[in-house]
Amino acid sequence: MALKLITAPTTYPVTLAEAKLHCRVDTNDDDALITSLITAATEMAEQQTGRALMVQTWELTLDAFPEAFELTRVPVQSIASIKHYDPSGVQQTLGAGLYSLDSADDAGFAYVVPAYAGAWPDSRDQINAVSVQFVSGYANAAAVPEGIKQWIKLMVSTMYENRETEAYSSRAVSTTVQMRFVGGLLDRYKVWKL
Repeated sequence: MALKLITAPTTYPVTLAEAKLHCRVDTNDDDALITSLITAATEMAEQQTGRALMVQTWELTLDAFPEAFELTRVPVQSIASIKHYDPSGVQQTLGAGLYSLDSADDAGFAYVVPAYAGAWPDSRDQINAVSVQFVSGYANAAAVPEGIKQWIKLMVSTMYENRETEAYSSRAVSTTVQMRFVGGLLDRYKVWKL
């Protein structure tokens, strides 16, 4: 089983302007740094929640058809394709009417199953015989939950203010104490296997 990113998002849930406002930065001197911090914080949020925040395409590859494809990067917007190698070794693409997407659970994975009263076709007995490409992420930044966006802004401002791996000032200690609540902002949005 392999899961890989095919098309990365082209936008982020927090804009440079929003991050600069949160960090209280009025100049353009650190725009490149803050942009890189937005990228890092967004990737951290995705890792901690198991969600795809902005529109992106993923591919899940398996050696055979499972009972149901388990899509772990939610929310899943659509299935781009399901392909498999048939027993004679020819790659086939399944028609959209042959499967169904179940993405109703906001706190769990999405699933792709055969259409009602259907079954998966036979596939060749080889590695990576079956693949599903799917589009995940919220439609736009406005659709990303506010708790996740606040967490990203807090991480950006913390990384902006503390650019070393260790901080020795008393301010850094108070920041650590004050930031303990931040992880809770993501708790509601973590994806769980049910």
